[in-house]
Amino acid sequence: MEQLTKLSVLDLGEHLLGFYDGRISGVRYYSDAPNWLDDGGFALGICSYAVVDGASAVVYDTHLSIAHARDIRNILEARGVRDIRIVLSHWHLDHVAGNAVFEDCEIIACAKTARLLSEHRATIEAGTHDGLPAIAPLVMPTTIFYGGLDLTCGNVGIELRPLDIHSSDGVAMFLPGDKTLLVGDTLEDTVTYVVEPDRLAQHLTDLERMSAWDFSRILPNHGAKERIMGEGYDRGLIGATQTYVERLLQAPDDERLASVALSDFIPEALASGAVTFFEPYEAVHRGNVAKVLALRHEASA
Repeated sequence: MEQLTKLSVLDLGEHLLGFYDGRISGVRYYSDAPNWLDDGGFALGICSYAVVDGASAVVYDTHLSIAHARDIRNILEARGVRDIRIVLSHWHLDHVAGNAVFEDCEIIACAKTARLLSEHRATIEAGTHDGLPAIAPLVMPTTIFYGGLDLTCGNVGIELRPLDIHSSDGVAMFLPGDKTLLVGDTLEDTVTYVVEPDRLAQHLTDLERMSAWDFSRILPNHGAKERIMGEGYDRGLIGATQTYVERLLQAPDDERLASVALSDFIPEALASGAVTFFEPYEAVHRGNVAKVLALRHEASA
């Protein structure tokens, strides 16, 4: 039996909606056992977005599940949307789990995302890639681009910009009309979720590149609902992420840094309000440090 969602629809501007679920203390969506949906998405809070103009919509990520994606489509169609396109921010499961609901729509992804989904499709559909729940069928991208890509949704301009942060196939969505920057998982509040510890130096390079962009607000997929509904995040979120990644790289040579709690790892960012402490990120942080230490151990073995 399909689970019900508690999807919140966020009005984020004349042409922008958010679809938020999770970050509810003590509540899990899929299972009490460890799983990618709860631990990598729902527990941290997750928001997909849609640019809407008249009967057209461009949806940025298809959310955690078929149920979430179906809610998103129903909400858009109830508002008169008839032409829907999908943009995938990257290939991770909590961003593509609802693709099947949009199998009759154009699904746009960068070439790296398409390749990674294709390479891992069998295990994703079997529920053995990151474990359960399986995503079956995994509906694949239909339009692939290299580098950046410019789109329009009605009269709204959209720029897709590649970023090697969190995942090598990251794609940010920039709305030049109001200078909103949708960043997928390249930035998170409280801290980035490290998946590719061997690429942290490259992540820093692209964080620096992002910091030079001209934007008015940042909206991440994993962040505080109240902050997303309000003014969003500013470039302090980039700086906080840069500091965090730099300290992760220092951790193998600093025993104290490798052992402190998250609040003592980034006290400046927390004090400034660039990010807010959310307890589930303590486990994310411990996992991040463990990955960096393991990488160093492997390199020295």
